[in-house]
Amino acid sequence: MTNRYETVFIMTPVLSEDQTKETVDKFQNYLKENGAKIVHEDHWGLRKLAYPIQKKSTGFYHLIEFEAEGSIISGLETTYKRDERILRFLSMKMEKHAIVYAEKRRSKAAEKVNS
Repeated sequence: MTNRYETVFIMTPVLSEDQTKETVDKFQNYLKENGAKIVHEDHWGLRKLAYPIQKKSTGFYHLIEFEAEGSIISGLETTYKRDERILRFLSMKMEKHAIVYAEKRRSKAAEKVNS
């Protein structure tokens, strides 16, 4: 059975725009190659961190929402840990209320853009 997951990762702020895209593509491809269906993606850009990580106070945030088997998560997190460009990551299974909330939030954002 597939579940809906959300993963957010923070990339080091010293990356160029091309390196940031390359990093995001790496994780998108990992998910697709392992049978995940990407539902939504959001690049939050450069944000201030709550506390310094590896002597850095900012990082590039990226969110990917996807549907997949639960077994994919451990491999994804191992891939994050092996990539020196990733400062932090968090993956979580979305419950039905979180899915509804995320979809409502996206539709409201789309309405604002269209009006």
